[in-house]
Amino acid sequence: MKLSKQTFYAAAYLRLSKEDAVVADAKKAESDSISNQKSLIKNFVKDYPNIKIAEYYVDDGYTGVVFERPAFQRMLSDISDGKINCVIVKDLSRFGREYINAGKYMQKMFPNMGVRFIAVNDNYDSLNCDDQTQGIVLSIKNLMNDNYCRDTSIKIRSILEAKRQNGDFVTNFCPYGYKKCADNHNKIEVDEFSGAVVQDIFKWLLDGFSLYKIAEKLNAMGIKTPMDYRIEKGEKINTHFKKNEIAEWSHNIVRRIAENPVYIGTLIQGKSTTPNYKLKNIVMKDMDEWAIVENNHEPLIDERTFYVVQRLLHLDMRTSPKQDKLYTFSGLAFCGDCGAPMTRKVSTVGGKKYAYYMCSNHKINKSCTSHRIREDILENRVVEALRDFITELVAAEEIINNTDNSVSDGIDIRKMQERITANNKTIDKITSDLADLYSDYKGGMFSSKEFLNIKKEFETRKAAAEKAVEMITAEIEKARQGDNDNSAVIEEFKQYGNISKLTRSTAVRLIRKVKVYEGNLLELELDCEDQLYAVLEKAEMLKQAKREAV
Repeated sequence: MKLSKQTFYAAAYLRLSKEDAVVADAKKAESDSISNQKSLIKNFVKDYPNIKIAEYYVDDGYTGVVFERPAFQRMLSDISDGKINCVIVKDLSRFGREYINAGKYMQKMFPNMGVRFIAVNDNYDSLNCDDQTQGIVLSIKNLMNDNYCRDTSIKIRSILEAKRQNGDFVTNFCPYGYKKCADNHNKIEVDEFSGAVVQDIFKWLLDGFSLYKIAEKLNAMGIKTPMDYRIEKGEKINTHFKKNEIAEWSHNIVRRIAENPVYIGTLIQGKSTTPNYKLKNIVMKDMDEWAIVENNHEPLIDERTFYVVQRLLHLDMRTSPKQDKLYTFSGLAFCGDCGAPMTRKVSTVGGKKYAYYMCSNHKINKSCTSHRIREDILENRVVEALRDFITELVAAEEIINNTDNSVSDGIDIRKMQERITANNKTIDKITSDLADLYSDYKGGMFSSKEFLNIKKEFETRKAAAEKAVEMITAEIEKARQGDNDNSAVIEEFKQYGNISKLTRSTAVRLIRKVKVYEGNLLELELDCEDQLYAVLEKAEMLKQAKREAV
């Protein structure tokens, strides 16, 4: 369409960003609203009969720093097609707040394309302005808008960081399983339906279902994925899925849920940022810069269950296509000699089927002996060992509970102080060895490469000992404040004192590893072993103290 020289077909461009809403006061927010901008431009055009508004181009919720905005780009396309030869905005800040690109459009591109540019509140009209004077004014105002955007960005970052550190939820979308509180959108609460799905996922993982099988189970049950559930709830989400296309659960979605500490009440935000207000590429922050707030909201999963599931996620969670759940000892049974996983096999003898485990290295290349053990014998031996250990644990707890607290706490502190002394001796020894190493290097006994390698090894060991001293010192302080309680772990083990059958869920909660040696000899590595054996050690020390006092 060929446009008349006397008539201007105008694009009324309207923009409002989220940043404006965060820092603006109520009066300014209303002034900058889309409806206000539209009304102001309409009234302006009434005095110019040769200007006809062809279309309103609205970018609501888009920053002025970048120009890759959908309505803005559509306007540029219409200008190129000859549909538009005039652009009207409320003021220069609505057009854009980035100094260089704003100037490029207003002072180069639009004039070259014969496009008239009007900023109503800034009294700027490219058709009747003095090029030199107005060019300087235009540049100054654009620079001021750019600077305003920088200041706004700093304020927003500061406001959001303070909110994160305070435990306020400042992300757009809640984690699956939660919803924003009706009376405070900076707080989250359990969503009854999706929260129950999250709890099922953790239960199924403990029961032996793999990530893939859980995804299949959820799809078969018709449970909507986290994204589809949000859409169903009315949340506006930019998605690449077609309309009416239903997404499916995958093992990756299940894993992300299983790994998220939000379900034990810990809110983690601020993992990523952008370099500055002009560059929008995402940069991951170091973990010590994250905003982590524990006990921030109602948990869906207890900490113990979450901890066990994190351990399970590092095991081989695959199952055969015909098998829904992992076997009891999958990922738990290992050859005691070569360390290879034990493989479950089934054989038929006399018409009866028997399941047994054998060393996978023996099965693959005969590099180790078979270590063959029947599954029922393995289970019975493990159950018996667990019962014996729990009996011993209960007896140890009884000794501790029947001992005066001051004596008991003193034993704890003395034991930890002994460990600090041992670590300090290690640190002193390494420090001395490092001095000797340097002397030997100067004497020509080592090459530079050998010296650096040995020095690195010494320093690694020294750093580990120093870290141990730091951790034990903190434990001593907790003990003195009466905050050194292993009762949660002990109580969990005690409830299995009369165990007669080993389920997958029980096995993964109590056992880290079962080592199988030839001759059906077993060695159990229990979960939370350090805490459990600390109880036994403490009871033994108390008994010794009583014997010495007699």
